[in-house]
Amino acid sequence: MSKVRLILLGLLMSVAGSLSAQILSREFVFEPKAFKSCHASTIACLQNGDLVTAFFGGSYEGCPDVCIWVCRKTAGSNCWTEPAIAADGVINDTLRKACYNPVLFQMPDGELWLFFKIGSCVADWSGWLTRSRDNGVTWSPREPLPNGYLGPIKNKPVLINNRLICPSSTENDGWKIHFEIYDLETRQWHKTADVEAAMVPSLQEPGKMTPIGTIQPSIICLADGTLQVLCRTQNGKIATSYSHDNGKSWSRLELTDVPNNCSGTDAVTLHPTLHVLVYNPVESILGDYRDPRTPLDVATSMDGIYWNKLVTLDHEPGSEFSYPAVVVDPTDSTLHITYTWKRQRIVYVHVKP
Repeated sequence: MSKVRLILLGLLMSVAGSLSAQILSREFVFEPKAFKSCHASTIACLQNGDLVTAFFGGSYEGCPDVCIWVCRKTAGSNCWTEPAIAADGVINDTLRKACYNPVLFQMPDGELWLFFKIGSCVADWSGWLTRSRDNGVTWSPREPLPNGYLGPIKNKPVLINNRLICPSSTENDGWKIHFEIYDLETRQWHKTADVEAAMVPSLQEPGKMTPIGTIQPSIICLADGTLQVLCRTQNGKIATSYSHDNGKSWSRLELTDVPNNCSGTDAVTLHPTLHVLVYNPVESILGDYRDPRTPLDVATSMDGIYWNKLVTLDHEPGSEFSYPAVVVDPTDSTLHITYTWKRQRIVYVHVKP
């Protein structure tokens, strides 16, 4: 690396490292309710200033009684509404399956879309959508996505040139990511091929090379218009890939130096030269789901490569604080974050960086 690049890198890390954060509020979204377990929250900051969060809840993940629940916090209010069911997995009078991984996104016309999955297990997932025209108070009957489409798998889409770019992934034949793109003008879906992944030493089989296993990408937008994804992996580090054509094609996935404990993350662009990542800063040794999902941190980066801790949201040895969702408030550039608290509650945090 040249001397000039080293100096620039030092300046970037110095600026990012000097950032601080103020936690404006931190609260449980709801008190313990009818469901014993909940997970995988999503949050949207609406055009009118309302906040809406959704999550799945039921007896336990994968149980047929698991539904998609929604809570709202209207602009100016200091409390959340009681959880209300937005969708369930009832197939017919004799068959019911679990719901998974809701993702909220407000369209330019104000309609609020709620993507989610239904299935007896991950391999059985099908993609679904329900819509709200009253800011999340009521929801339309669910509708299936086109056959073979799952929608955004965990993290929010981005809207570029009237194209909704949904970061998605599959787990049926190894962990792989792809992108499902909805054209607002033609109302047609299409998707990319699976993104190629670099070969790395296997953590499970010493001496063997395997492709990086990636799921649940989140998208950030770099200053030059490049799209970058940050992905959960089975390889102890977050993986990344880039698109220079607004999501049509993507570079080979490579591992970063950012630790990952085989758990979900989320990221967002706060400013073209400032990005935010919410994650568990723990490197998985064997890509094991049992690896600690604590602490849960917020980090910032000016280039999407070098990340600096901003604040810790939660930490307790042996507990789980996981699956964050983060969005930027367009009115004041604060951050709205939700995450799973011990699989029992959803926490909301309002952060001013």
